[in-house]
Amino acid sequence: MNNKNIPATLVGDREIASTRFFDAPRELVFKMWTDPEHIGRWWGPRGFTTTTFHMDVKPGGVWRFVMHGPDGTDYENNVTYLEVFEPERLVYQHGGAADGEPVNFHVTVTFESVGSQTKLTMRMVFPSADKRDFVVKTHGALEGLDGTLGRLEEQVARRNEPPEEFVTSRTFDAPRELVWKAWTERDRLMQWFGPKGFTMTTANLDLRPGGSFLYAMRGSDGMEMWGKFEYREIVPPRRMVFVNYFSDASGGITRHPLSPTWPLKMLSTTTLAENEGKTTVTIRWRPIDPTPEELRTFNATQDGMRMGWAGTFDRLGEYLAKSNSGSSIVGGTS
Repeated sequence: MNNKNIPATLVGDREIASTRFFDAPRELVFKMWTDPEHIGRWWGPRGFTTTTFHMDVKPGGVWRFVMHGPDGTDYENNVTYLEVFEPERLVYQHGGAADGEPVNFHVTVTFESVGSQTKLTMRMVFPSADKRDFVVKTHGALEGLDGTLGRLEEQVARRNEPPEEFVTSRTFDAPRELVWKAWTERDRLMQWFGPKGFTMTTANLDLRPGGSFLYAMRGSDGMEMWGKFEYREIVPPRRMVFVNYFSDASGGITRHPLSPTWPLKMLSTTTLAENEGKTTVTIRWRPIDPTPEELRTFNATQDGMRMGWAGTFDRLGEYLAKSNSGSSIVGGTS
């Protein structure tokens, strides 16, 4: 590449700036910065994930989102767009939660065509030297910016490749504490988890890192399927990370009953983010050590996975509506 990337650098007494070149037209890079479907795949330092509640890219518009740290900490963010000149420039004010730490700063991002490449320059201006030094020392702002732009560069490079991660989300009109209980209490899980037309008949839950959830579901045609979660991380009420796979009644790993080339194991990350009394649930699936054939199957069936989760989310929404209305909750059977 004929360019000179400039890593995140302190400029003057109040600024942080960085320049990076991308092997892609600026229209594409601009879109990946302003489309919530794209930005959720790369925004934030390495190890972070992002949940967007609202994104309206226009002068006066707002982007509200939560960044989930690798330790389970949630960081609320609010961006207010001041100038939007597609695909040349974005200017916005970036702030944290109203009651959070003073992380407000002014941002200008420019997108310049340089041959077949895009030169992106980002400048962050803070109210004072102390404010800038605070985010550098406390939040690792220099490393975080380099990691974020590095993730964008990787995403741009993979734009023509099939995805290796499945992501879907749904916002529910319910507080996060209730949604967390629906995901982590056995009797509640039995009432909604699984695609439409399936009923959970068995559930053995040991909710702790190193614990597991072994369950069986029966379809309307009588077909029975077993599955198992092996919990790796549990951060109430924000996040769960677990390995999930099809199973037999004793918890042993089995192949997908209808797809013999489906990956044997999946790393699943479930995050819950609350905003104004509503909760956004985001599911991320990534195959663990798939064979090339398994990865092709995973990539080819993402539309089907999205439809399956849509049905499961519908059932969760119905359950939460009943719970919020005070209807009685009937426990399942083991």
